[in-house]
Amino acid sequence: MDVIVKPTPTLNGEIGALSSKNYTTRYLLAAALAEGTSTIHYPAHSEDSDAMRRCIRDLGAVLEEDDSKIVIQGFGSHPRDVRELNVGNAGAVLRFLMGVTALCPEVTFVNTYPDSLGKRPHDDLIDALGQLGVEVQHEQGRLPITIKGGNAKGGHIRVSGSVSSQYLSALLFVTPLLAEDSTIEVLNDLKSKVVIGQTLEVLEQAGIIIHASDDYMSFRVPGGQAYQPQTYTVQGDYPGSAAVLAAAAVTQSDVKILRLMEQSKQGERAIVDVLRMMEVPLTHENDVVHVQGNGKLKAVEFDGDAATDAVLAMVAAAVFAEGTSRFYNVENLRYKECDRITDYLNELRKAGANVEERQAEIIVHGRPEGVEGGVEINAHFDHRVIMALTVVGLRSKEPLRIRDAHHVAKSYPQYFDHLQALGASVQWVKE
Repeated sequence: MDVIVKPTPTLNGEIGALSSKNYTTRYLLAAALAEGTSTIHYPAHSEDSDAMRRCIRDLGAVLEEDDSKIVIQGFGSHPRDVRELNVGNAGAVLRFLMGVTALCPEVTFVNTYPDSLGKRPHDDLIDALGQLGVEVQHEQGRLPITIKGGNAKGGHIRVSGSVSSQYLSALLFVTPLLAEDSTIEVLNDLKSKVVIGQTLEVLEQAGIIIHASDDYMSFRVPGGQAYQPQTYTVQGDYPGSAAVLAAAAVTQSDVKILRLMEQSKQGERAIVDVLRMMEVPLTHENDVVHVQGNGKLKAVEFDGDAATDAVLAMVAAAVFAEGTSRFYNVENLRYKECDRITDYLNELRKAGANVEERQAEIIVHGRPEGVEGGVEINAHFDHRVIMALTVVGLRSKEPLRIRDAHHVAKSYPQYFDHLQALGASVQWVKE
């Protein structure tokens, strides 16, 4: 399905933030790895979190769900022996479960998205699992991937963090369950350190002890631990809300988003700070972000590494800012569902934006008068690209048609419903 986004001068109303995808997937896994019953309140519903639900069920967890919570009977350190797992297009779910299935005799992760997740590399995690004594069969680091585990042993593990922090998170989930103590040394740089903070927060809530260095470059993990059944509450999601906040910033608006914790450890919380730097009128009090946009924005410079999943929305806002904006330290955007630098900027140019790329930078020469639009653009099956291009469409002079916009469901199935509720002119059309 495609979406046509028409120029929309004003947005008004309030919505509740969707629940955090990152926290939901981590809580689901922590609950599955506990022996006993855990409850998760306000879990996210998206293709990613649904992929984690499906896979932990296949591995032996029992799930019961109603409108506001999910109750999980975990399998502990003894997942069921399964032959295949299908994570869909969910990279984080794949990587976390590549670690956990080191506890299984043999599991193959199938390749159902050859043009997206199927293209993404996992070599660094494959190398790290080999150091645990796990044999991994793969296609040049890509899916399909077969994990031959069952005899994983702790010890000293080195893992690169230069492509993704998800490899490290995968190791942090599985090593506490191994009989031996482990030390994990992160090589090179560590991307998205703030997301490792979220992983450690969830592990601590689950009763797991991990000794982390201040810079998150080394960890001591006692072996022989057990996840404890717990009650978790999922907080509102900043990465998805970033696009709605950007939409409010570039229009004449009076928009409130509820359930966005002021003290959240989500790095994408920086969208609020960046919009303030852009001189967007807003307040953030009592977990409510209130934007009273006037469509006028100033250019910014921002280190995007700590807020990876909000950068595309920030760039969309900067398209209409006065002056030149620069988003740097963002190379890991290239290794997502698509190349979120080259692919995204190519589509922005079609819409009339003036943007440049470097290997690890996005430069935006703002056009406060708006962009032309009036074109069909390709979202490259990427939910973050879809959301960000929609923001641009709201300020285009002519409508934008976004191809395959249904892929927004990967993280935010209600995105277009929420925008419509605020008054945005968006319309689904068949391809």
